[in-house]
Amino acid sequence: MTATRVGLLLLVVPILVLLGLYFVELGDIRQCQLVDQGHWDYLAGACRDTPQPFVPWIIRHPWVVNGGLLVSVVGLGLCMLGLYRRRR
Repeated sequence: MTATRVGLLLLVVPILVLLGLYFVELGDIRQCQLVDQGHWDYLAGACRDTPQPFVPWIIRHPWVVNGGLLVSVVGLGLCMLGLYRRRR
């Protein structure tokens, strides 16, 4: 595979994984709030009867967020490198 193709994969796949994880959790939160009439506990990942504080995703999973964005930046660099080189 060329650097451009590897770069495109590294650019796109981590963002899709992050969005997938985010929307799976959002579905659980909406289920808890709208159907079960509860309050989402962000730290435990469970529905509770009492109000819980909001904890951002970046605080709960910093390695997933920062690692995914770092891999995307590496992918962007590989794409740029692959597009910059002349074809033989």
